[in-house]
Amino acid sequence: MIRSLPDAVADQPRQDRDWLPYQAVLAYAETDRQGATIRNVRQCRWTSDQEAVIQYSDWKIRWEDVRSVDFIVVPFDNTPSLAHTMLSFGMADGRHLAASVEARLQQGESFSAVAGSVRQFELIYVLADEVDLLGLRAEHRQDDVYLYRSIATPEQAAELLRHVLRRTNQLAAQPEFYDSIANNCTTNLIEHINHISPETVPSTLQNLLPGHSDSMAYDLGLLATPLPFEQARKQANVTMRIRQHLKDPDFSQRIRH
Repeated sequence: MIRSLPDAVADQPRQDRDWLPYQAVLAYAETDRQGATIRNVRQCRWTSDQEAVIQYSDWKIRWEDVRSVDFIVVPFDNTPSLAHTMLSFGMADGRHLAASVEARLQQGESFSAVAGSVRQFELIYVLADEVDLLGLRAEHRQDDVYLYRSIATPEQAAELLRHVLRRTNQLAAQPEFYDSIANNCTTNLIEHINHISPETVPSTLQNLLPGHSDSMAYDLGLLATPLPFEQARKQANVTMRIRQHLKDPDFSQRIRH
């Protein structure tokens, strides 16, 4: 189902549509100087690319326990110049909190970049564990997944997470339309990165095709690798490891080794 264009343009973003079940619940966070309680961290266990056992939990974290942030790129199968991008925050206790900026879909809708450019979808920040977000894409959608360690210090990673949580709360309070060009996964991640390090990503690159965002990050020196890019990209492909270790209790550690 696609909303008619006149209705979509005239409409206002809303929270009360008939959402797909796995996007029906919004994450939000309660923060203080020591850390945060993150509500509704999604932990879907997918049985197909559309069906899952849907569950949520609340995660308590301390800022001092945020150790790292990884950059994740999932190229679109038929259009590799386009991709979905995510961040994943590593904690001292081994947990990884992944943040996925997505088009929020209603029952019967499916994503398309064209529809996303004319305010057909709302925007959602999904906060989830990696089994959920990476397992869906590698195992059930049969996408390639590339995971890169960033150069962010623990302090920078914590500040980046604080900024992500503020944006998550902003959207929970005031919905926005997704925009395939101006308000998507990559443009939002660029805003977060430039918050902790202004002009790290030049404004001229704001509309870069997301499928090339890992190459851009490499050229900007944001990825923690001494390898030439093509070797780094090959090493970053964790697709088979995701499939192999999907039911391993140490999933996040296994896919990194």
